Amino acid sequence: MLSTYPQTLIDHLAEFNQKPTGNLDWDRSVLETMRRAASRKAAIAATEIANVIRQADKDRQKAARAFPDMSDPAIYEMHSKLFIHIANEIVIAPQHRRFVVDDDNKEILRFLLLYFNNSPLAEDVFPGRGYKLHKNIMLQGGPGVGKTMIMQCFSEYLRRINSPRFFHNLSVTQMVNYYTIHNNFDRYTFFEENSPGFLPRPENVCLNDVGLNDNKVFYGMNTSVLTDDFLLARNDIWAAYGKFAHVTTNLNEEALRVRFNQGDAYGRLVDRFKTYNVIPISGSSRRKKSR
Repeated sequence: MLSTYPQTLIDHLAEFNQKPTGNLDWDRSVLETMRRAASRKAAIAATEIANVIRQADKDRQKAARAFPDMSDPAIYEMHSKLFIHIANEIVIAPQHRRFVVDDDNKEILRFLLLYFNNSPLAEDVFPGRGYKLHKNIMLQGGPGVGKTMIMQCFSEYLRRINSPRFFHNLSVTQMVNYYTIHNNFDRYTFFEENSPGFLPRPENVCLNDVGLNDNKVFYGMNTSVLTDDFLLARNDIWAAYGKFAHVTTNLNEEALRVRFNQGDAYGRLVDRFKTYNVIPISGSSRRKKSR
């Protein structure tokens, strides 16, 4: 009897891992039932996928609403004035001096204000340099030009506007001290402590004075080794979780290349500096002379 079966029926039954029974009407009924079941499953799966896509769209829209529209000149002006107010009245007020905006830092401050508010306009401030919103920040310059102060002011500004780009402002010395106390620097990197299932909870940070006191050894820990491990771990975190690790340094690009090629024959650290917007700050020291 099977020799008289339509081959198409046999083929369609095989798609559902079914074999002909010898009863043509029965097998046709089985095929129809299987098709209906498959159709219902497909509809359920399509609905689930559509829900995932809709939620992703909502998450993107929510993330976009978390940032002010810096393309509006009035909004930009308000945030610019707020930043200066926070810098003067909160961050450097204990030093009894004012935050100075001049030709050495004016455009850098404009770029950073747009950058930290996730505005695409930031990428047009320095044409030709290739600065991108998704990259980390590296401020370079001589002692006292204001690298750490700028990042301290932005950290406080971002905290007070409840920005997703808020970062903790830290120093290499703090990181070394943390390591000597805890015998790890998890808090500075993946932050897995007390996390169920080793779920990382990294946060945005800025590590200041990278390259300073690199040859010193504190309680058996070489500062340069700790800094290298920090930068490697944070690059993985940036790639996997989108969390930033900004840095400030007195070293220029050539000095950075020499420093971070030491102990790293493969050049991994130097290559990872491509993930930074490298911003040089010129000028002389802004620190007051002691009286």
